[in-house]
Amino acid sequence: MGAVEILRFAVRGVTANKLRSALTMLGILIGVAAVILLVAVGNGSARAVSQSIEALGTNTITVSSTSRGSTGGLTLDVARSLADPVLAPDVRSVSPVVSASVTMTYQGADHSVSQFIGTYPSYFTASNTPVGTGSAFTSDDVDQGRRVVVLGQSVVTELFPDTDPVGQQVTIGGALFTVVGVLAEKSSGNGFQDANDVAIAPLSAVQQALTGPGPVGSVLVEAAGPDRVSAAEGQISTILDHRLGGTGTGTGTGAVRAGGSGRGGQAASGATYRIQNASQLLATRTETAKTFTVLLGAVAGISLLVGGIGITNIMLVTVTERTREIGIRKALGAPRRTILTQFLVEATLLSVLGGGLGVAAALIGSRFTIVGVQPVIVPSSIVMALGVSVAIGLFFGSVPASRAAGLRPIDALRYE
Repeated sequence: MGAVEILRFAVRGVTANKLRSALTMLGILIGVAAVILLVAVGNGSARAVSQSIEALGTNTITVSSTSRGSTGGLTLDVARSLADPVLAPDVRSVSPVVSASVTMTYQGADHSVSQFIGTYPSYFTASNTPVGTGSAFTSDDVDQGRRVVVLGQSVVTELFPDTDPVGQQVTIGGALFTVVGVLAEKSSGNGFQDANDVAIAPLSAVQQALTGPGPVGSVLVEAAGPDRVSAAEGQISTILDHRLGGTGTGTGTGAVRAGGSGRGGQAASGATYRIQNASQLLATRTETAKTFTVLLGAVAGISLLVGGIGITNIMLVTVTERTREIGIRKALGAPRRTILTQFLVEATLLSVLGGGLGVAAALIGSRFTIVGVQPVIVPSSIVMALGVSVAIGLFFGSVPASRAAGLRPIDALRYE
C-alpha cells in the first residue's frame, strides 16, 4: 500500500464520523489558539512597555531615593546640586519630582487621578510630555508657588466632557488650582496604567497644598545627549556621594554603582539612592515581559495536553470499532507497518487540522484588544504551535496505532 493510499484511508477514517472528529479537533483548536494568543498578549504587553519607556527619551536618568521616612535621602537642595555646570557639565536639566494620588473635583464631578506630579517646567521636555493646548507652567510659577496645573487627556475627559478646561479652577486636596494647559495624548503604556491619567503642577504648590516640605521621591535628570548618559551618571553619583556621604547615610560610589547598574536597579544594602537610565529600565522590563510570556505559554500548553489525551481516547475507540476491518486486511496480507502508519496518519491528521483551525482562530482573535493589550503575533509562535500539534498527533496516536498493528488476524476476525 502506497503513501497516497494510506492517506486516502486515513482521510476516509476521519470523515466517517464527522461530529466525533470535529469534537476531537476542537480540543487541539482551543489549545493552539490559546498558546498563540496568550504568547501574543505577552508580546503586546512587552512592546507597549518598551514604547512607553522609549517615549521617556534615551537621554533621561532617574535618581530615586531608597530612604524611608521624612529625613535623609533626596532633598530639594540635593536635587538642585545636580545642576552644577562645573561638577556636572553633561547634565542638561534637573527636575525634582514629588507625586501623590489625589481626587480632583470640578463643579460636583470627582475624578481620582493616579499620578499628581509636582515638579519643575523642565520635566515636560525631559520626560517627553508635550503640552497640547494651553501652556505649561513657568519657573516663575514655581518660585511664587502659584497653584496652576496641567491636565492629562483622561482627566479632561472625566471632568470637562463639554468644556474647555483651560482657565477653569479645580479642587485638589481642598486647594484650588487653575488649569493652564492640557497635555498631548500619550500611548496607553502597558495596558494596565493609563498614561493620560496624570496632572502636573509646580513643585512648590504641590508641597504647600498636599505633600508638605521634605524629601523628594525622585529626580529626573536629562543628559546633554544620548552619548553623554554614562558620563552624566558618573557626575551625578560623584555629587550624590559627596552630598549624602556628609549626612552619614551614603555608602559610597561602589554601593551606588551596584544600585545603578544592577538588573532591576536594586540598590545595594545601605545605599540611599539609585540611578537608572532608560536603557536599564527597558532591559529590566523586557526580561520581566519575557518571563510573563513564557508563563502564559506554559499555562496555555496544558490545554494542548488535554487535547492530545482526547485524540488518544478517540483513536482507541476507533481501533475497537474497526477491529474486524483490521483483521480482514491483515488476513489479506497487510503488513504491520501499514496498519501502524494508517492510524498514526489518522491521529496526526486530526491534530494538524485542529491546529490549522486554531491558528485561524488566533489570527482572528488577535484583531481585538485583550485586557487592554493589543496582541502581537510572531511567526515563531505559529510554527511552534503547529509543530507541537503534529508532535501531539504522533505521540498520542502511537498507543492506539500500536494496539491496532499488534492485533492477531484470528483474534481480530473473532471480535464481536
